[in-house]
Amino acid sequence: MPGRDWANFPFEGIGTTWEISTPLPLEAPLRERLLARVEEFDAGWSRFRNDSLVNAMARIPGTYRFPEEAGRLGPLYRTLYQLSRGAMTPLIGASLERLGYDAGYSLRQAGSPLPAPPWDEVMDWSGTTISTSAPVVLDIGAAGKGLLVDLLAAELEDGDVESYVVDGSGDLLVRGLSPLRVALEHPYNPAQAIGIVELSDRALCASAANRRAWGDGLHHVLDGTTGQPVRTAVATWAMADTAVLSDALATALFFVPGAKLQEAFDVSWLTVFSDGSAAYSEEFEGTLFT
Repeated sequence: MPGRDWANFPFEGIGTTWEISTPLPLEAPLRERLLARVEEFDAGWSRFRNDSLVNAMARIPGTYRFPEEAGRLGPLYRTLYQLSRGAMTPLIGASLERLGYDAGYSLRQAGSPLPAPPWDEVMDWSGTTISTSAPVVLDIGAAGKGLLVDLLAAELEDGDVESYVVDGSGDLLVRGLSPLRVALEHPYNPAQAIGIVELSDRALCASAANRRAWGDGLHHVLDGTTGQPVRTAVATWAMADTAVLSDALATALFFVPGAKLQEAFDVSWLTVFSDGSAAYSEEFEGTLFT
């Protein structure tokens, strides 16, 4: 992505495509550590695997110890849960499954939308420990890919790689190179762009209702208070210092005005609404095509 002379390491992970670009080819031991990190993450957090911690929690309530990254994921989700008044929640998994976004990718609706259970009634998330009082379907899709981008970046830096681009199927983290020009995908036509931004030593993540859509108006961005797909916004982008924050805020923009999120986080943002209008922060001004 940065240039033809860079080396690319493509691979599959957590159900999507990845690519890491570096000035020099990654050595085999580092590539193996990266793939092992992906597997470890998937084993903990995937609701599509029968052997994951998340699937165990969906079957039996109790106390579960998650990987170290849970310690920063929990507080971020809690803050956004409060800012969105419960609309953005990691407890939305049961409604996703009922609407067809299940472990078998059936894409067949099996019932009416299901509001997420109130956080404090069913779950306590303290550091890396999650305790539940009832079976719950945890889904961290709103921030999980960005979190894994950051974890892979940490592996690269531990391996003395200072310049890189981690591309998690469009969720980007750029370190140590001149600004990278990134096209903003049109929400209704993936072959077109609605604008271009420059990315340097930051992360850019997007969320769009068309990315995982099926059936009659069904998609993966659900309002936790109703269990129903969001209808107002169609695409969002967020730029921040970390990919987990960018990813989470890109989803939060479906529920919370960008200006309000900007009061709580250091973020630049863009929201495109279903009526074709857009709202954005200063850094996105002038980046959109007219």
